[in-house]
Amino acid sequence: MKAPVSSSSTSSGAAFCSSISKKARFSPLLLALALFLLCFSFLYGEDLKELLGRQAQVASSHLFVNTNNSRNNNGGDEQPAAPAPEVSDDGNNKAKAKKWKGRLAFALNDEDEDEECDVFSGTWARDSGAGHPLYREEECPYIHPQLTCQAHGRPDSAYQRWRWQPHDCTLPAFDAARLLEALRGKRMLFVGDSLGRGQFASMVCLLQAAIPDPMARSFWMSPDQQRTVFTAREYGNATVEFYWAPFLLESNADNAAVHRISDRMVRRGSIGYHGRHWRGADVVVFNTYLWWCTGLRFRILDGSWEDARARPEEAVGWVSTEEAYGMAFRDMLQWVRDNMDLNTTRVFFTSMSPTHQKSQDWGGEPGNNCYNETAMIEDEGYWGSDGRRSVMRVIREILDGDGADVPLTFLNVTQMSMYRKDAHTSIYKRQWSEPTAEQRADPKTYADCVHWCLPGLQDTWNELLYSKLFYP
Repeated sequence: MKAPVSSSSTSSGAAFCSSISKKARFSPLLLALALFLLCFSFLYGEDLKELLGRQAQVASSHLFVNTNNSRNNNGGDEQPAAPAPEVSDDGNNKAKAKKWKGRLAFALNDEDEDEECDVFSGTWARDSGAGHPLYREEECPYIHPQLTCQAHGRPDSAYQRWRWQPHDCTLPAFDAARLLEALRGKRMLFVGDSLGRGQFASMVCLLQAAIPDPMARSFWMSPDQQRTVFTAREYGNATVEFYWAPFLLESNADNAAVHRISDRMVRRGSIGYHGRHWRGADVVVFNTYLWWCTGLRFRILDGSWEDARARPEEAVGWVSTEEAYGMAFRDMLQWVRDNMDLNTTRVFFTSMSPTHQKSQDWGGEPGNNCYNETAMIEDEGYWGSDGRRSVMRVIREILDGDGADVPLTFLNVTQMSMYRKDAHTSIYKRQWSEPTAEQRADPKTYADCVHWCLPGLQDTWNELLYSKLFYP
């Protein structure tokens, strides 16, 4: 049985309710706020709970990162970043060679110009005006008699009247005065074999036309014919020179006058033997090719020439022609690195010059060669058997690989010269020995299909050299 509610309790509860009622009447704003919060929690409680949960996750993640950073800053044991993936050393993932990034010396064109034109891709166009030849044979006394075809009885001159037309641009006109001014007080040096000497003679003939006074120029050749120097006195004694080094390396064919050596051989690592005479040149134009192509293999000397005589089986070895050629090409590039300031000097390399020895290459009668050829080859895709693509590949692989840091300008005259079976000296030159009666009866047997008449094809080589010197 419940105890009865005391009257005192009832009166106190009534008094409490009476008190609340009185306070509410006196605080209407408080009552409104309480009702608002009650309604808000009923309508948006779940959303508020989710929002607060997300904020807690963010705060937790921030705390985790900060904690890690704090440990790291205090010498903690944070896990290191994952290592970079390993690169296999199979030759396919080697780092690319560092390429030259500087501005080329002598260049006149802007680095921001549109993509350059491939001046080595084009066709030969007949020049019916006064543009070609760029000089007359009889007006240039500096042409070697091995190349003066008109003086030695060549009856035609059409081979002189062609100009090279690139597919997508036009070659700048050769300006002898501009080139001489650029060379004021400087040296332009051609280094290589007799084909390099022909390019040198062509350049001298092109330049001497701008120096009409014979007293303002001079021409000197060393007694051993290894070095030849043309000096333009009016231009601060600027010189154009030729240096005989058919392999660039020291060889048993270094005598410029007497070099009929059947078993040709070079000495490994000997670039300095000739290179000491090249130091100080501001423009160097190298060439070497034909003398290497004596067969599939080539002889290399490790040691001295005395070693070659005393113990040839130990000092002399055979390697593939491509390996030997690549060795010399790399040594040439190393010489350039060591001896030329590539910010102020320029280096060029003239590609292989074709020999038109086999007329069947261009559809002619077997057994003939360049003799009596007065028309060029018109097939743009023509490539004769005299051009060893494997050697060209060696050059390309080196220039794209470990030689990429040298800004060498490659004068790719091979394809354009392939078409010119009409431009060789043939029988119209000074002969080293008088042809026999049998040879005279069959002139093709002593026709020279290696060298080129001047004026002629090699003037175009120098037009290309001029173009790439100023507009690389």
